[in-house]
This record gives sequence, structure tokens and C-alpha cells, in this order.
Amino acid sequence: MAYVISDSCISCGSCAGGCPVGAISEGDGKFEIDADTCISCGACAGACPVGAISEE
Repeated sequence: MAYVISDSCISCGSCAGGCPVGAISEGDGKFEIDADTCISCGACAGACPVGAISEE
């Protein structure tokens, strides 16, 4: 199951740097995860300083 980024995202970019498959990109006001590319590894959730990332 893919991970998602909630509205509590502060757009710091920590998650994007930790994604091994490049599934995270900057969207409109927050970062977004491409569900088709996401391999559900959880690296992004561990990198998020505000806990804005969770499994869908």
C-alpha cells in the first residue's frame, strides 16, 4: 500500500531525499507521493520531521 502525505506537510523536502525510487515531488503547497512509483518501504515516513506521512 502506498504512503500519502497529509496537509501537515511543511514542504521541507526531507522525504524526497530519502525516497529510493524518486516517488516524491514538490506539489502545490506540499510534497506528493506518486502511488504508482511508491514501493511502500517507509523511508519517507521515517525522514519526515512532523509525522505528515502515513500508509494509505
